[in-house]
Amino acid sequence: MSLLTDRRAPAAPAPRPLRAEVLRGFAPGAGSAVLLTLGVLLAGSAARWQGGWAETAAQTHVTGLIAGPLAAAAGCWQGGRERRRRTEELWGTVVRSPLARLLAAALPVALWTAAGYLAAAGLAMLATWPYAQGDRPHPGLLPGDTVAVAAAALLGHVVGRVVPTRLAAPLLAIAGYVGLGVLSASTSGSARHLDPAFPITDTDVPVWWQPLSMAVWTAGLAFAAVLAYAARRRVTALLPLAAAVAAGAVLTQTGDGLWHETPLARRQVCDTSTTPAVCVNARYAGMLPQLTDALSGVTGRLEGVRNLPVRWEERGHESHDAEAQLPGLTPLGWSVVRGRLTDPEQFAWEATAALQRRPDCLHPTERMSLADDAVAGYLAPSPARKTFDDIDARGDAADRAGLRKRLAARAALAAMGEEERRDWLSAYFATAGTCDVRGVPAL
Repeated sequence: MSLLTDRRAPAAPAPRPLRAEVLRGFAPGAGSAVLLTLGVLLAGSAARWQGGWAETAAQTHVTGLIAGPLAAAAGCWQGGRERRRRTEELWGTVVRSPLARLLAAALPVALWTAAGYLAAAGLAMLATWPYAQGDRPHPGLLPGDTVAVAAAALLGHVVGRVVPTRLAAPLLAIAGYVGLGVLSASTSGSARHLDPAFPITDTDVPVWWQPLSMAVWTAGLAFAAVLAYAARRRVTALLPLAAAVAAGAVLTQTGDGLWHETPLARRQVCDTSTTPAVCVNARYAGMLPQLTDALSGVTGRLEGVRNLPVRWEERGHESHDAEAQLPGLTPLGWSVVRGRLTDPEQFAWEATAALQRRPDCLHPTERMSLADDAVAGYLAPSPARKTFDDIDARGDAADRAGLRKRLAARAALAAMGEEERRDWLSAYFATAGTCDVRGVPAL
């Protein structure tokens, strides 16, 4: 009996403040706020990136312009918590070192805000996956961006400890947003390459070590500030500061060499079953059947016609004699949304204009204008053309006379026999690229 009564209760486990901060309190809410904010911003601009892997990567990268300042503000608010609670003196009596106490409060916010950014980027990729038309995911920038968000939270925590005002958090967010915005808007100067949210195009791919250098640059500054504020030997802050300076020097000295063009941007995928053939950038290879179908009315009417360009190509250069410029699919959100053409008729009309390839003639002759209009109306009838005709029909005498001539020219081309029309179109396309259609029979 005495043994039972003398048995002592087991000792309570030692408190784990870091675990408590991670699982409860402000940190999970800060991460949720980052996720919700970025989710709303990405959803609002979904038409511009959903369906293209490169566009998705560029858009999630540039949201660092919001995620970084938001994480810094969250860290700053957490850093001023003890001052608001008036428990600074109480915390000064505990056994743990000032550095351990700071990290126990700061790391959870840094981890949760970084996780919020990473979750938003992951959800954006999931939203793109059903609509992607080629290419592959571009996660190369995520490590550097995620570390930059966590580093912003750590820096913000130190500011919250140092600046004794409740306005520190919103003011820090505003300052961070303005500072990153100025760097992002800069088109020259090496300092812009230190911007974690440096804007990129949808064909830019970082060299393999760029995210690593960016992570060292941002994390080095954050840990230098933490050690300078809370370490017993503040000289230790020189080590992460030196690493940050070295990484920053590499980023600024390399400059535009940090990026290269994705190989797929230089590749074309073609459907040669039609004349002209239809070629599209390999990043959107999945759209090729859709484009061919949209142009089927044009290519069907051109069957047997000579002197045509060999193909339509989606390129960013001037078309050569053997090719015509395919109407642009990018930037997404205009002619293409979520992997679908928004207006196939308009696309066919623009492709027909590219076949005509008229230079900027200062004084086009009436014969040239009538021939161009008749060909465009025959190959790619467009609702917009009827709208312009209705406007001219309600115009003055000159407008109505011009409309009558255009309608007569269109009717003459449509009334030709198939062989006659093929010969006429062959003669017409022989003059494409010039300002002279004298070799084309009159309509």
